[in-house]
Amino acid sequence: MDTIESSGHNIYFDTRLAPLAEIIEKGTYSNIFVFADRNTAEACLPVFREMLDDFSGFDLIETDPGEENKNIDFCIGIWKTLLDFEADRKCLMINLGGGVITDMGGFVASTYKRGIDFINIPTTLLSQVDASVGGKTGIDIDNVKNMVGTFTLPQAVFIEAEFLKTVPKRELLSGFAEMIKHGLIADNSYYHELKAANYQNITTAAIHRSVEIKNTVVTEDPLEKGLRKILNFGHTVGHAVESYSLSKDKKPLTHGEAIAIGIICEAWLSHKNSTLSADELAEIRTYISGVYPAYKIKEKSFAQLSALMQSDKKNEHGNILFSLLQNIGQCTYNCRVSESDIRESMEYYNLTYAK
Repeated sequence: MDTIESSGHNIYFDTRLAPLAEIIEKGTYSNIFVFADRNTAEACLPVFREMLDDFSGFDLIETDPGEENKNIDFCIGIWKTLLDFEADRKCLMINLGGGVITDMGGFVASTYKRGIDFINIPTTLLSQVDASVGGKTGIDIDNVKNMVGTFTLPQAVFIEAEFLKTVPKRELLSGFAEMIKHGLIADNSYYHELKAANYQNITTAAIHRSVEIKNTVVTEDPLEKGLRKILNFGHTVGHAVESYSLSKDKKPLTHGEAIAIGIICEAWLSHKNSTLSADELAEIRTYISGVYPAYKIKEKSFAQLSALMQSDKKNEHGNILFSLLQNIGQCTYNCRVSESDIRESMEYYNLTYAK
C-alpha cells in the first residue's frame, strides 16, 4: 500500500513498522517512551515488540483506558512520570493505542518542555482513520470533548492492519462511522462502497481511502479556518450526545455510535438548511439505522445537549455552526442553524427507531 505524504511526515501502511528503526536512529533520541493504556499494553504491545524483533529499548508509560480519563489530571501524571525519568527535549514518545491515546499522548508530547517528538501507532479503526491523522491533539474538560489541545504534527503515523485483530466488534463499528462520514462529505462512490462492505472485514484499501480524504482536507486547511470544518459533519450533535452519555449512562456510547446519531440528525438539518434531497436523506437514515443500534435521546436532555453544542469549537459570535451536506459526497460549512431546528433534528432521529 502506498505511503501518504502529509505536511512533512509520512503515513505508512502495513510496513510492519519497518521505517521506525530508521526514524529512531536519525532522531538520535536520548530516551524513547511508549505511551499506552492498560488494555493496549496487554493486547498490542506484544505485537509491537514482535514487529520490531523484540525491541526493548524504551520505557513504558501506562494509563487507565477510556475517554473519561482523557483529562488534565491524567496529563499531569504523565508529565510527572516524564520528569521522574529525567526526560529531556530530545526524547521521543510513541503513542500506541486508540484515539484517547493518540489525542492525549500527542497533547502531552506537544506541551512537555514546549514540545518533544512523537509518533502515532493507532491500534483501533477509529484512531487509524481519524484521531491519529491531521495533527490535532486534545483533552476533555468537564466531559466537553477536546476543549484544550494543540495543532502539532507527529514525526510519522504507522497504520498496521495487524492491530485490528485485537479490536472488539463494537470498536470496529465505532471507527466505521468516521469512514462513512468521509464518504458522505467527499466521495459518493466511496460511500456506496462502504455500504456494500462489512465493517468487521474492512480492507486496508478502504482505510487508505479514508486517510487520503482526511489528509487532502487537512493539507489544504491545517488550522481549521475553513474547509477542514467539513470533517466535523455529524459531530456537533454527535459530540454533545457522546458527552451527555459519558456523564449519564451506565454503558456510555462509543464515539462512533454517537457520531452515527449525529449523522442522522445533521443529515436532516442538511435537508432543512442546505440542499440535501429528501431521497438522499432517507437513504442515509435507512442505512445508518440498519447498522447502528438505537439510542433514545430523552426530551429532558435537549436543554443540556443544546448547552453542550454551545461549547462546540466551531461556533462563532454565540452561533451554533454546522457542517452540512449539499448532497452525498459534497459538504459545506459555517451553516447557522436555529435551536428549534436542532431540537427537531433530534426528534427526527428518535422517530427513526420508533415502532
